[in-house]
Amino acid sequence: MRIYMSVDMEGITGLVDHTHVSSELHNYERSRRIMTEEANAIISSLFLNGSKDVIVNDSHSKMNNLLVELLHPDTQLITGDVKPYSMMQGLDSSFDGVIFAGYHARASMPGVLTHTMIFGVRNMYINDKPIGELGFNAYVAGHFGVPVLMVAGDDQAALEASRLIDNVTTVAVKTAISRSAAKTLTPAKSKLLLAEAASEAIKNRSLVKPLVPPKRPVLRIEFVNYGQAEWANLMPGTELIEGTTIVKFEAEDILQAYQAMLVMTELAMRTTFS
Repeated sequence: MRIYMSVDMEGITGLVDHTHVSSELHNYERSRRIMTEEANAIISSLFLNGSKDVIVNDSHSKMNNLLVELLHPDTQLITGDVKPYSMMQGLDSSFDGVIFAGYHARASMPGVLTHTMIFGVRNMYINDKPIGELGFNAYVAGHFGVPVLMVAGDDQAALEASRLIDNVTTVAVKTAISRSAAKTLTPAKSKLLLAEAASEAIKNRSLVKPLVPPKRPVLRIEFVNYGQAEWANLMPGTELIEGTTIVKFEAEDILQAYQAMLVMTELAMRTTFS
């Protein structure tokens, strides 16, 4: 059994604000250790429950956060930037299941450090369905016929996952008070719960179906300001919808939509405010 795990940072135990998730700030090194320890708790449980191969993809910011020297020795790590498929790099149809750890809810929703890829996105849609990183990544897994078995993060990420994916196993390691405050478990307690949930997810994997993406999806990204939309609209094949900050792209499949989203958001980040 092969399991693929994408590990983000905002949904890790005890992390609540930008000082925890920005590499140049004082809480970041502590956060990296907690992130790595939580990944290990899940990985160890996966191996104990029959997994023969676990691939971990570092999925936060520059994607070089996990401490490889402290990771479980029998796993392999995908690390660094740039990755053609970002948070889902390395996934294919050979895997039996996907786990999202350290995840957060989508932009414009309550929850700890909520956003979708960049802070300049207000909303993102596949066809008419609002989607965040969690949902978009689940669609990519579904493209390959692989189900998302488990999602760990704050309570709002767990709620988003449950609404998207029937029978998914969720773990809430903290409860959002605001976007930058939470009631959190301790890392020691979270690691126990994450290990138990990983075991449960493997045992219940036959109950979870892949989240199948629509054919020829239409991607729409609503940006916070017009300058961001202008930058995103520089990508060939896009359309800036008049009177809005929404940029549309009609994709051949979900993989093309995903890469279009990566390009559009990277371009949008070039916007300045002076």
